[in-house]
Amino acid sequence: MAPDRPPSVDRLARSLADTGLPHPLLVDAARQAVADGDPASVEERARDLAESMGRHLLTGVVNATGVLLHTNLGRAPWGAAIDDTRYSTLEFDLSTGDRGSRQDRAPALLARACGAEAAIVVNNCASAVLLVLAALAEGRGVVVSRGELVEIGGGFRIPDVMAQSGARLIEVGTTNRTRLGDFASAVAGDDAALILNVHRSNYRIEGFTESVGVSELADLGLPVVADIGSGLLDVACPWLADGPPPWLADEPAARQTLEAGADLVTFSGDKLLGGPQAGVIAGRADLVAACAAHPLARALRPGSLILHALQDLALAYLRRDGDAIPFWRMATLTVDDLRYRAAAIAPDLVADTMAVPGGGTLPGVEIPSVGLRLPGNHAAALRAGTPPVIARVADQTTLLDLRTVHPNDDAVLGAALDRLGVR
Repeated sequence: MAPDRPPSVDRLARSLADTGLPHPLLVDAARQAVADGDPASVEERARDLAESMGRHLLTGVVNATGVLLHTNLGRAPWGAAIDDTRYSTLEFDLSTGDRGSRQDRAPALLARACGAEAAIVVNNCASAVLLVLAALAEGRGVVVSRGELVEIGGGFRIPDVMAQSGARLIEVGTTNRTRLGDFASAVAGDDAALILNVHRSNYRIEGFTESVGVSELADLGLPVVADIGSGLLDVACPWLADGPPPWLADEPAARQTLEAGADLVTFSGDKLLGGPQAGVIAGRADLVAACAAHPLARALRPGSLILHALQDLALAYLRRDGDAIPFWRMATLTVDDLRYRAAAIAPDLVADTMAVPGGGTLPGVEIPSVGLRLPGNHAAALRAGTPPVIARVADQTTLLDLRTVHPNDDAVLGAALDRLGVR
């Protein structure tokens, strides 16, 4: 007797069309079920695949970790409000009908917001540093303090970025002490093109230390490029009604760094600026123009979604509307406001806690906050919800910090607690 022929893979896949999965993925599930000799399992396999995709594709989550700029969760929560049925004027000049530049809108607004002559935008801060070094110092020396040869997330190091740019690193001083004379000697005795000042945004050196400020470096006769990293625009925070919060003390800002004598500043878009991932180069118009004219500028340029998001963000800063910027709205909530929300969700679970800036910004800084404290480790169960809730766990205790939770998601936390049976 001839063995039964296996069912058609295509027919099995088409029978699962109501799962919502793309047909090629249903074909994969059907083919594997047939290969395993278990075609009856194809529906279960498709359900498992749909659930797995939901866990692995990009999706929105509720950040209850208390880390305001959580690198793994996209850092600052910001998106672009655009009409996705229309094209954009990305490189089109409405006044003349001719080709325009993508660097004429959002970058110009950001330059205005931080007091720079001009600015351009690339895809992240490492790219900004790379482009500046390639455009202004290829084949020449760049003077950097040994105490500022930082490593950022993912193992990327300033010396490595510099090597890729074609510039040559000139190290001066020591890890903990660098003096003005160290820079002066390097400038006088070597073919240096510029001085790079790097903000140690993700670590601190304390104790027997000495460093040189931008204003002193500016007197040495070479262009000074300050990589301030975190992206604070102005130490006065004019977009906040109550001025700068105390935890921002000593954080360098673009406006004041330029006023101190820096010729260029570079910084991230998705940290203290509060926007999407991007890198900003701002400062002297001639140096910005040299960066924009370099071939790498095209390789590192952002697309229309990022530029539109930055345009909206820059306009919020120029309007001095901090409430329109989610990062600043969350970062400046009062403890009383947070406690009120926590009590409304689960009064028996309210607990004081400390949030942190995160994202390699303001190391060691803590911001008083309020959250919900649950005995036991419930992180996996919270992640399994829709939308997923991301908590932090310490000493077999789960903490939901409300500083990083939008008030609209308080109901989501309440429903999650109900599923856990803890309120």
